[in-house]
Amino acid sequence: MINRHLQTHIEKKMFKGKAIIIYGARQVGKSTLSEILLKSKSCKSIIFNADDYDVRRLFSEVNISKLKALINNSNCILIDEAQRIPEIGIAIKIIVDRIPGVQIIATGSSSFHLFQSVRESLTGRAWEFMLYPLSYAEITEHTNLLETERNLHRQLIYGSYPEVYNSRGDEQDLLKLLHTSYLYRDLQLISSLDRPEILDMLLRALALQVGNEVSLNELAQLISVDRATISKYIKLLENAFIIFSLPALAKNVRNEIKKAKKIYFWDNGIRNAVINNFNPTDLRTDIGALWENYCISERMKKLSNEKSLVGKYFWRTTQQQEIDYIEDLNGQLNAFEFKWNPKKKARLPLTFARAYPKHKFSVINPENLHTFLL
Repeated sequence: MINRHLQTHIEKKMFKGKAIIIYGARQVGKSTLSEILLKSKSCKSIIFNADDYDVRRLFSEVNISKLKALINNSNCILIDEAQRIPEIGIAIKIIVDRIPGVQIIATGSSSFHLFQSVRESLTGRAWEFMLYPLSYAEITEHTNLLETERNLHRQLIYGSYPEVYNSRGDEQDLLKLLHTSYLYRDLQLISSLDRPEILDMLLRALALQVGNEVSLNELAQLISVDRATISKYIKLLENAFIIFSLPALAKNVRNEIKKAKKIYFWDNGIRNAVINNFNPTDLRTDIGALWENYCISERMKKLSNEKSLVGKYFWRTTQQQEIDYIEDLNGQLNAFEFKWNPKKKARLPLTFARAYPKHKFSVINPENLHTFLL
């Protein structure tokens, strides 16, 4: 069993009069982590899986008497896939406010449902945590740094969803199943998702543009829909924890690109499943994009697990000067370039150096990756 870094953070917040909400894509380990949390606190617990119809029915039109009967004498309640219950925020609010001594943990795989219903009802009543596929640091702690470095090629191709990581030989089949059956399940429940075929076309287009600026107009033209529809579907894919966006840094230079963004996948394996390309790294023409996606997504996991509050950007000018990734910590800018080949050099653009004198610059390659992710 690989220890998840969120476990320690969540344990410190339990039984302090607030609900625990764990967000993340399906199959990243939310249920497993939640059950470990219940055991770690020696809870007398009850588990409700909201994928089951009778659970959703029981949590409809709830009141204090009905909830007390459901909880009975348990002191820990886990509601798994809670976004499936329309009024789950009200139910959690009643438990937090009116049933003392009970710790409720709710997991949700699609934030557009759970955020709306929970946040409206649970202002000041819940701690929120994000769980991602296994991180570089979690894998390294489970094995060791040498083993992690030896398996880097595998991570670039197959990613780090827990079941995929633990199932050598079945990675491609599991990733195809994740891509086709699980990740879209909640998206397909939305009534406003009137053209689900757009998801596949859009994801493929985004997968082939990793590392490049995203143009909504170009995507709209490519997929033959309007710009507003592309924007809406990108937001849905972000809320389902499949992709995330990185904005441009623009403060001091007139010709900086200000409103652009890049889009990355939370997991390399899902990205490769979308384009159906599991060729090894030495046969990949897109190895630069794979490396950049891996480095940035793993850094995002690290910062999230550490609860680090830094600004995250890329930088580019209209003259095509660029920096892959930048972090802003109280005005101190840390700029990074990602090179798969350790022999390749990179230089910081002079325009950036002059505009932002408070900076540091690093080139990240497989030989020093551990300094970036540990």
